[in-house]
Amino acid sequence: QVQLVESGGGSVQAGGSLRLSCAASGHPYSFYSFFCMGWFRQAPGKEREAVAYIYSGGDTRYADSVKGRFTISQDNAKNTLDLQMNSLKSEDTAMYYCAADFAGTTDCGQGPARYKYWGQGTQVTVSS
Repeated sequence: QVQLVESGGGSVQAGGSLRLSCAASGHPYSFYSFFCMGWFRQAPGKEREAVAYIYSGGDTRYADSVKGRFTISQDNAKNTLDLQMNSLKSEDTAMYYCAADFAGTTDCGQGPARYKYWGQGTQVTVSS
């Protein structure tokens, strides 16, 4: 059974930075095996939304609201999926989730329902 565990959340002032990390366990091939890997977030009273995702070939996509500020990447040495978040804004406050899926039948940008494996989330709070 694949398990994803996020870390790195916390509280920061606007303009600051945080780095989220997602570790995968329970599968012998690690993040190399996933077709889609992504970071999602959900603020209170709002739907879960994609922040950034990466295809197995390395292509990345970002939500317009985070372009130029966030960077998604794989750390093959550590077997993690990371999200570097710079120039944080109060509107970035949310629970952040790591997600992944092996299936390559649909595009990685088809929303949260497309992803089978999820972490428990890590809270990011940005104060203005």
